[in-house]
Amino acid sequence: MFPEYDVIVVGAGHAGCEAAHAAARMGSKVLLATMNMNTIAQMSCNPAMGGVAKGQIVREIDALGGMSGIISDKSMIQFRMLNKSKGPAMWSPRTQNDRMRFAEEWRLTLEGTPNVDFWQEMVTGIVVENNKAIGITTGMGIKIKAKAVVLTNGTFLNGIIHIGEKQFGGGRTGEHAAKGITEQLISLGFEAGRMKTGTPPRVDGRSLDYSKMEEQQGDEFPEKFSFSSSTQPLAQQKSCFITYTNNDVHETLQTGFDKSPMFNGRIQGVGPRYCPSIEDKINRFAERDRHQIFVEPEGWNTVEIYVNGFSTSLPEDVQYKALRQIAGFENAKMFRPGYAIEYDYFPPTQLSLTLETKLIENLYFAGQINGTTGYEEAACQGLIAGINAHNKVTEAEPFILKRSEAYIGVLIDDLINKGTKEPYRMFTSRAEFRILLRQDNADIRLTEKGHQLGLASDERLENMLNKKKDVARLINDLQQKRVEPEDANENLTSLNSAPIKQRIPVLGLVKRPELGINHLKDLNDDLKTYLEKYHQHVLEQAEILIKYDNYIDKEKQLADKMEQLEDKKIRKDFDYESIKALSSEAKEKLKTIKPQTIGQASRISGVSPADVSVLMVYLSK
Repeated sequence: MFPEYDVIVVGAGHAGCEAAHAAARMGSKVLLATMNMNTIAQMSCNPAMGGVAKGQIVREIDALGGMSGIISDKSMIQFRMLNKSKGPAMWSPRTQNDRMRFAEEWRLTLEGTPNVDFWQEMVTGIVVENNKAIGITTGMGIKIKAKAVVLTNGTFLNGIIHIGEKQFGGGRTGEHAAKGITEQLISLGFEAGRMKTGTPPRVDGRSLDYSKMEEQQGDEFPEKFSFSSSTQPLAQQKSCFITYTNNDVHETLQTGFDKSPMFNGRIQGVGPRYCPSIEDKINRFAERDRHQIFVEPEGWNTVEIYVNGFSTSLPEDVQYKALRQIAGFENAKMFRPGYAIEYDYFPPTQLSLTLETKLIENLYFAGQINGTTGYEEAACQGLIAGINAHNKVTEAEPFILKRSEAYIGVLIDDLINKGTKEPYRMFTSRAEFRILLRQDNADIRLTEKGHQLGLASDERLENMLNKKKDVARLINDLQQKRVEPEDANENLTSLNSAPIKQRIPVLGLVKRPELGINHLKDLNDDLKTYLEKYHQHVLEQAEILIKYDNYIDKEKQLADKMEQLEDKKIRKDFDYESIKALSSEAKEKLKTIKPQTIGQASRISGVSPADVSVLMVYLSK
């Protein structure tokens, strides 16, 4: 009935979609197995993509040739660049999306991708022979062969949904949990754990009073995620709104604490530290008299509203009563209550940097199965797992991004070397080279790699090279061009910038903190005509490189030093026990994780700088 596939991807969430698309685009024959084809690429939680650090990840996926950026652009209803008041390392693109269109765009993309087949059924196990994954088993007992298997099970592995004292099996509201895979993997020697996440109630937007809320519009000049020309910025945008909880809301919520699964011990899984439920917030931050609530539309034409900031697993009657005490929600009608969900995950220290498991060859994990939270974190893991599954079956080199190359590299390196005991979320603070890893230069950093893989098109590569040339030419020209005091001082004074006393390079003005490159257009007509030849993205990147050149150079030097450690390889069969000078903890961690380089070893929790020095001495011998 089924041919033998090169790659089978289990699960069609954000990780599964990227994995299937990448492997197929690279030439593998792919089967995407999902329990419900109508929920492919479902935005299970908030209808948004990107945000702080996550926006950088979406741009990196796009630069490599993945689809999350393009799908987000095609389905966005609002665009905002977050943190513009801070330095460019912190700027993070975010879109509010049409939930239904996002899923539809992904499905149409996958259906239009040659080499992708679909099968709708629960997968209950992996077929393993000689410690190699060679296929899957379905609930009907069908065995489908493959050369590699990618598991992207999301929150479905033995998922349990909690609403107050009620609990029932499910991977998402209205959908069954996945059974069998966890038990098999444990029998094969894998370690498993439990995590928890949650989602807020959805309400009828027609029942809300927006006049009592703060309107949050999109950017005046919206951008987009994708560097390709296949999408365009929005001409019109939908607004979100902000309101707040109050003491009455908090008191009402507290009446349900005795029935809260989070407080009475029924939930054993660890929840996300940086996205707590509303009951967790009012319990942990009792001194605060209000918490922010983001009122987010679910799409262009639906009345459904996502109540961001009100994630909860309290009884539905308590949720409803508390909601109606929020300003603007006095007459709110609830479509469905919020809930918490517990699910199985597998500590990611059991993987290599390619996301292949160490115990079973040709088996890959991506997404929430690895302990991460968020669409973007899942999508980038799916992309890397799909790439490496294809490379493995075609005997090509593994594809690994370094920490100095991408946030994706930081995320995977963190997971493999440090593990996680709570849902992992990406932040700019996790990246030590964040001045290098900006959202504006993701194409410069990664498009060539994506093109070599066969994912990024010739057109994308050409566009990136042209942008790179334009930026270099612009910076050089601004160094050569001079400006006279009589041409500049009047405008400089109006911009609260000190006047110049002599003829200076234009580039010197761009270095001033209070001036941007677009201010130069006001100095004289020649400069205005010259600058208007360049795309705004070129102007922006040139300005960043000019203003932050010293910081960028210092980070590059530090990255180069770290690179030397990455070049020092460690054999898989290296005998750590034979080195008496290593600490006991270091030996244990090194034997478990089996780092491929000294650089990777240095980032393992429990391996001290002294242990690294000892390793380097032994390797030099």
